[in-house]
Amino acid sequence: QVQVMESGGGLVQAGGSLRLSCDVSRNITSLNAVGWYRQAPGGQRDLVARVSSSGTDYDESVNGRFTISSDNTRNTVYLQMNSLKPEDTAVYFCAARIHYDGRLFWGQGTQVTVAS
Repeated sequence: QVQVMESGGGLVQAGGSLRLSCDVSRNITSLNAVGWYRQAPGGQRDLVARVSSSGTDYDESVNGRFTISSDNTRNTVYLQMNSLKPEDTAVYFCAARIHYDGRLFWGQGTQVTVAS
C-alpha cells in the first residue's frame, strides 16, 4: 500500500501560478513513477505530467508551462503550474505506481480553479 496526499490547490487568476505538492508514504525512488492527473467536470482523468527514473514527460497542453519535480528527501513530488489558463481548471490528482504489479495508488485530489 502507498498513501498519497495532494495539497496546494486553490483559486487563481488567469496568467497566475500555483504549486501543487504530493506527499507519498514510500521512498519515491522505490516507485515506478509518480504522476499528476486532472479531471474537469464531466471529463475523464488525464495524465498531465509524470516523473520516473527515466525522467519526466508532459501532456502537450501543459508543456512549457508546468514543471514536475521531486524531493526524494521529503518523498514529495511537486507540480509547478505557471501561465495558468481557465481550461486548466480541474481537480488535480496525484498517483504513485508501484513496480510489483503496476498498480496506481491515488490521492483524494485538490481543486484548481483558474478565473478569466
